Amino acid sequence: MKEPKIPLVNKPNGIGVGRILKATKCSIKGFKAAFKEESAFRSEIYLGVCLLPLSVVFAQSLNHWLVLFIPYLLLLIVELLNSSIEALTDRVGIEYHVLSGRAKDMASAAVTLSLLILALVWGVAVYEKIVSYL
Repeated sequence: MKEPKIPLVNKPNGIGVGRILKATKCSIKGFKAAFKEESAFRSEIYLGVCLLPLSVVFAQSLNHWLVLFIPYLLLLIVELLNSSIEALTDRVGIEYHVLSGRAKDMASAAVTLSLLILALVWGVAVYEKIVSYL
């Protein structure tokens, strides 16, 4: 008996550089969809437009700049995951279900925590800048 030929990789987007290119295209589509469909994501992008120049002013070194910038990226990541959970939940059904509500609420809580991290990091940076002038 012959053994059935089973592909070593069952990824629909292929392998290697081709997969990376296709994954990049998917990521770009995701960013576009989030910006077009999610007002919270747009607001957070606009927040970044304000914070990026300020980060250069407040940062005392390249490492300090990273400490200011990474929580912002974390916020965007969590917002994208939150939006994904909401979209999938709505795809399953728009009628109220306690588990759907719980999933959406927990994802929203994760966004709130990432905003808190961002506020704490930036609050300390502003405080340190003010104290350095006194």
